[in-house]
Amino acid sequence: MPHGAANSPGPHSGSARRAEFEALYEHHSREIWALAYARWMDPDLAMDVTQEAFLRLWKHWERAKAGAEPSEEIQNPRAWLLRVARNLAEDYAKSAFRRNGTQPPELLNGVRSSQPMPIEMLEREELFGQLRAILDELSPADRDVLTLRYALDYDANSIAETLGVAVAAVHMRLSRARQRVADRLTEHEKQRAK
Repeated sequence: MPHGAANSPGPHSGSARRAEFEALYEHHSREIWALAYARWMDPDLAMDVTQEAFLRLWKHWERAKAGAEPSEEIQNPRAWLLRVARNLAEDYAKSAFRRNGTQPPELLNGVRSSQPMPIEMLEREELFGQLRAILDELSPADRDVLTLRYALDYDANSIAETLGVAVAAVHMRLSRARQRVADRLTEHEKQRAK
C-alpha cells in the first residue's frame, strides 16, 4: 500500500489523496472498529460503522475538492473519524433495526484451535467470557472509556480529547467504571459458587 506521497495534496492530485486515504485506513481502521465494537459488542456492526466513517471522510474530501459546499479542511482526520464513528454508533441505538430486537446473537467468541487447549487457556477464556458479559451489562459510556483506556491503551488526555470531556472527568469515569466491573465480577463469582 502506498504511503505518504503527500501530506497536503492539491485539489487535483487524486492519487496522492488516495494514498493518504489508504494510509489513514491502515493506521486507524482497527481503532475505529474497536470503538464501535465496544459500543455494541457486534463485530459485523463495528465493521459497518468503520466503513461508513471512512466513506464519509472520502465523500467530505470529494465535496471539498469539487467546491460543492463550503466545508472546512479536516485538520485531524483521526479525531474526525473517531467522532463520526461514535455518532454512527449512537445513531444505531436509535434505529428501528435495534429497537425491534433484530440484532443477530453472538455465535462465536473466538476461533478454536484443532489442538487441545491447556487448562490455563480455558480459565482465561472463562474470565474473558465473564468480562464480555459484564461489559455488555455496563452503560455505553463505561464501555467507551474502558475500551479506550485498556483495549486501545489511551492515556487520560487522549481519552478526554476523543470523548470531548475534561481530563478530571476521564479519571472519575474510569474509577467508577472499574468499580462497577469489580462489583459485577464479585456478583458473578457469588452466583457461580451457589
